Amino acid sequence: MGLKVIVIGCGVAGLSSARLLQEAGHRVEIWARELPPRTTSSIAAAFWYPYRVFPRARVATWADDSYAAFAALADTPAAGVLPRQALELFPDDADVDTSWSAALPGARPAPRSELPPGYAYGQLFDSFVIETPRYVPWLRARFLAAGGTIETRAVERPADALAHADAVLHCPGLGARETARDGGMLPVRGQLVRVANPGLTRVLVDEHSDGAITYVVPRSDDVILGGTSEEGDERLDPDAATTEAILARCLALEPRLAGAARLGVLVGVRPCRPEVRVEREELPGGPVIHNYGHGGAGITLSWGCAAEAVGLLNAP
Repeated sequence: MGLKVIVIGCGVAGLSSARLLQEAGHRVEIWARELPPRTTSSIAAAFWYPYRVFPRARVATWADDSYAAFAALADTPAAGVLPRQALELFPDDADVDTSWSAALPGARPAPRSELPPGYAYGQLFDSFVIETPRYVPWLRARFLAAGGTIETRAVERPADALAHADAVLHCPGLGARETARDGGMLPVRGQLVRVANPGLTRVLVDEHSDGAITYVVPRSDDVILGGTSEEGDERLDPDAATTEAILARCLALEPRLAGAARLGVLVGVRPCRPEVRVEREELPGGPVIHNYGHGGAGITLSWGCAAEAVGLLNAP
């Protein structure tokens, strides 16, 4: 029989780690202060794209492993994983760096005729959009169906959970400021706008122009428009002026959004860190495996980081 493991956190990092722990034969409980849909993962735009996350070498491996996992889920309709072509846009062709995407399926320069006005270069690649209102409940249901339990429970530090388990997998997101006393955590606010989908299927993303990141993420019935990247800001109330700015930038990228019905505004706070923390810590009561600090790429890295974290449980 496997170990009894408590996973701290019920965002996508915690749920993915919990599922892989179950598949490895362990008995798993999730303890979390907030449950879906009140987690950052539940409102993310969520397309596969390694945004604002380091270190690059480890991120590449985690992202590749997650890409493969999402590819395997794309044939499971209930999971809400949609294959989508993505177009990354560059305003200046002198500063183009496509080294991270060049090896992806479908990677190629976009024809100039397909670039929005004002852009000098575009890189096409095959990606996935993860419809979080479907994906997160599906992942949670899979965990529960496999015998897992979820408890709403705040934890001051991982050692507290070790009194009830053989090991702890620590996936608290921004909560690591408190549970790990991690002063390197940086909240970064992101505001999104939901509109009805007028028939779009291609993801558009501009991370390289001055100002905020801009993206158009088409899902089955709606489109997520973004965004913002406001360091140190934890406000969860929408800002009306920001909403209008997002709509204007996205309309400039995709004119077919003109007149699309507005469905709502979403705000979340990314759990950023100078580097993602996936490592094992030995405590008197047993091992704690940390898996947090995924910044704006929590879903993009979810399965890769979870696999490494679970592997660390068996490290000598």
